[in-house]
Amino acid sequence: MSELIPAAEPDFAAFIGIDWADREHAWALELSGGSRREKGTLEQRPEAIEEWAQQLAARFPGRPVAVALEQSRGALLYALCKYPHLVLYPVHPYTSHSYRKAIFPSGSKDDPRDAGALLDLLLWHRSQLRPLRQQEAAIRKVQILVEKRRDLVDLRTAQTNRIAAELKLCFPQVLDWFDQLNSPMVVDFLLRWPTLEQLRKEPRDMLRTFFVQHGSRSSARIDARLEQIDTAQPLLNDSAILDSCCVLIQSLLPVVAALNQAIRRLEDALEQTASAHPDFSIFRSFPGAGPALAPRLLAAFGSDRDRYRSAAELQAFSGTAPVIESSGSSRWIHFRRSCPKFLRQTFHEFAAQSIPHCQWAAEFYQRHKAKGKRHHAIIRSLAFKWIRILFRCWQSKSNYQDSLYHAAPALPTPLSSNAPSAGRNPVNNSLQKLADLLKTLPAIS
Repeated sequence: MSELIPAAEPDFAAFIGIDWADREHAWALELSGGSRREKGTLEQRPEAIEEWAQQLAARFPGRPVAVALEQSRGALLYALCKYPHLVLYPVHPYTSHSYRKAIFPSGSKDDPRDAGALLDLLLWHRSQLRPLRQQEAAIRKVQILVEKRRDLVDLRTAQTNRIAAELKLCFPQVLDWFDQLNSPMVVDFLLRWPTLEQLRKEPRDMLRTFFVQHGSRSSARIDARLEQIDTAQPLLNDSAILDSCCVLIQSLLPVVAALNQAIRRLEDALEQTASAHPDFSIFRSFPGAGPALAPRLLAAFGSDRDRYRSAAELQAFSGTAPVIESSGSSRWIHFRRSCPKFLRQTFHEFAAQSIPHCQWAAEFYQRHKAKGKRHHAIIRSLAFKWIRILFRCWQSKSNYQDSLYHAAPALPTPLSSNAPSAGRNPVNNSLQKLADLLKTLPAIS
């Protein structure tokens, strides 16, 4: 699902606000040009939703109905998307909360009242809302797959963190011997030898065979591990702690193994779906956009070239562009917090991955690092530049070429939110104005 720039508004027959819930939704309806409101409830059952939608179609034949709901995805929204006579307007939860707080300062809240507030927003502030329209099926599938893959990766990280915490109590050497606790080698290693005592009973040849069978081809790395195993000492001898830690670790290891399998499954489906899309080669051509990030970039842009009016709109929507606030003579810049977090994360991670694979990106990072800028502020600024380039390639349907970037004029970057703001100090304001004035004067010969 994705929001698009609104076109000419259709002649709506009615307007509806729906306050969604888990089992039953409250709705409020007002006819176009009318003032009387109807209220009711809608059960979260496919049959009830079908009946309700068909009643609207029969009541307003051939005319669309505008529906506002505080949801950009979910069961209710997905169910309503299949009805062409319903034009959906997702309302940001913060928008509806702020409106409700302004109208009802007491903080009182109930579902019918919330449905009425959403209807108010739809009737009186519709110009600030955007109708929801679906991307093509392939793009939506890629979007869902990349998000679900990230959910599984985060879940696996949570389990490996728990395993690492237990290993620090009973078998801390494992954290030094292996780079990734979620690798199949580590899972099999700990399932077979959960304690140092059991490990040291195995002959060297058996251990060497284990490492080779699990993809360790470096003889030097294997020899170093075997030496460390021979000289390792147990952290403690308390059987109560050791036994309980081993039980928990060996209970979590199958979970990690199952998550590894599930992630590979999603990655296979993602590769098959994304690689078949005609725009995939555009994003795959960017430095650092590998099997995980290239599909995420494809999902971020989609295939509708009218989705964003400019790169600046995408920079703001994704949270890459900072927010500038001003009041009187003061002016300050800060990090943008209200944005789709996964989208911002996509551009942030791509910018970070581009540094080892792109010379100008590495130079950009080192130049700003030398100026004392913080790591994440530099990455956001780099992502700001990359979005301009990505947008241009996406619009022209052309692959990225590093030589064309170097031949193009320098792209602007946002002001760092970590820099001290001159706008907070009237003296600095005056000095800045003086500096700007001096720049406009002719040079003295």
